[in-house]
Amino acid sequence: MTELIRVKIADLAVSKNDGVIITVGLGSCVGIALYDSAFKVAGLAHILLSDSSMFKNQSNPAKFADTAIPLLVEQMVKLGARPNRLQAKIAGGSQLFILEGGSMAVGEKNINMVRDVLRSLRIPIVGEDLGGNVGRTMKLFVPDGKVLISTTGAGEKFL
Repeated sequence: MTELIRVKIADLAVSKNDGVIITVGLGSCVGIALYDSAFKVAGLAHILLSDSSMFKNQSNPAKFADTAIPLLVEQMVKLGARPNRLQAKIAGGSQLFILEGGSMAVGEKNINMVRDVLRSLRIPIVGEDLGGNVGRTMKLFVPDGKVLISTTGAGEKFL
């Protein structure tokens, strides 16, 4: 039976060869799935916020895009992944609440930071399902790197 690995909000997990890594409740949060197809190493992070430098409490690096993605890469490398072979699929970043005052929404900030960090690490984004005003579930299938997105009221699709 395939192992199901659950990633909570502000959490991440890695696996090699087998299993399904899943995260639920992607609203303004962004899920980042990384995959090395040569060694079948997969990782999934569920970030809550974009920038750790904006907060005093930085005790959980998986909470922030700028710290979670490098940590995810580091943990994948320990399982045999090579950073130059990683590819990313990202989902989430919805705007579930209307903000007054014209400030950038949390989801948009998260998307922008995730893209910036991946670009700085030279990890290409090969699939995405971003924005809107819906919640998402993200499943990363470790054997082949496929990512299934389930969207509230809109069914499922592979990235």
